[in-house]
Amino acid sequence: MKIVSQNKKAFFNYTILEKIEAGIVLNGDEVKALRAGQGSLVSAFAHFQNGELYLVNCNISPYEKAYIKKQAESDRRRKLLLKKRELMRLLGDVSRKGVTIVPIKIYFNDRGYAKVELGLGVHKKAESKKQELKERDIARQTRRELAGKW
Repeated sequence: MKIVSQNKKAFFNYTILEKIEAGIVLNGDEVKALRAGQGSLVSAFAHFQNGELYLVNCNISPYEKAYIKKQAESDRRRKLLLKKRELMRLLGDVSRKGVTIVPIKIYFNDRGYAKVELGLGVHKKAESKKQELKERDIARQTRRELAGKW
């Protein structure tokens, strides 16, 4: 599995309840650009429209060796491929208050297909973010002290 892009802020801003793998509809030059590592998930999100799930604000730069470079299409909406049962379950989960679908990473699986890992997340409050940073800092300090003594 080759990871192309990760959304590192997703775990900081959201509490991820569940992870789901979805296929993504891409053009030929977008696949080559992803293989070259030219994808970004910063500020990307997924939403439902007409019963289908779309990935919005996922920036895939145009492939530099492509015949026609379409800069305007680098931020276009991309359809996500899921089974009907998974779509209906996701739609039910998102209809609850505060639950959203966040893309976590784009990668190529063992068969060479581009996949998106989606997470069902609840937005963290500022207090929980501060508490998490405090706990991480304390754990880091204890590791340093233990490493110095042993």
